Amino acid sequence: MTKRRLNAIEGNLSAAGKRFAVVVARFNSFITERLLQSAWDGLLRSGAAKKNIHIVRVPGAFEIPSAARTLAETDKYDAIICLGCLIRGDTAHYDVIVNEVTRGIGQSAQETGIPHAFGVLTCENLEQAIDRAGLKMGNKGFEAALAAVEMANLKKAVVGRWSLVVGKCNLPARKRKR
Repeated sequence: MTKRRLNAIEGNLSAAGKRFAVVVARFNSFITERLLQSAWDGLLRSGAAKKNIHIVRVPGAFEIPSAARTLAETDKYDAIICLGCLIRGDTAHYDVIVNEVTRGIGQSAQETGIPHAFGVLTCENLEQAIDRAGLKMGNKGFEAALAAVEMANLKKAVVGRWSLVVGKCNLPARKRKR
């Protein structure tokens, strides 16, 4: 029996011609710099031009959503990559920051329509952070870059398909003339 392939829309991993912003936290820079280097590598390997990758540094993870939102609202980028590292301490501060950063990045992506890749490590300890930034568990910065490329292409495929099939404008609702 032959398996029938489902009709699916997917993004590809070609970053050629796409523009990316990378928001990276300076706090825990010994981890975030490793994430940034791998994200940069992932974008270049996918075909992005160096001139189309803009890096924005923020003090810590809490500031990532605000910077990502500001960048997304410019409509200059096909995707935003958010990189940071939060390591659990002895207080509830970690839980509060993790929740706010996650919520803020997701809200920015949903409200602006620009894909945001989540490369913020949320770790129990330093060893776990090191593992996720290039040792035992690969590098989450590289994975976030590939997710951003794929989602930028998926958005283009969906918007292009919608405009061709239904005859609708492919601009975001906030840009359409009413």
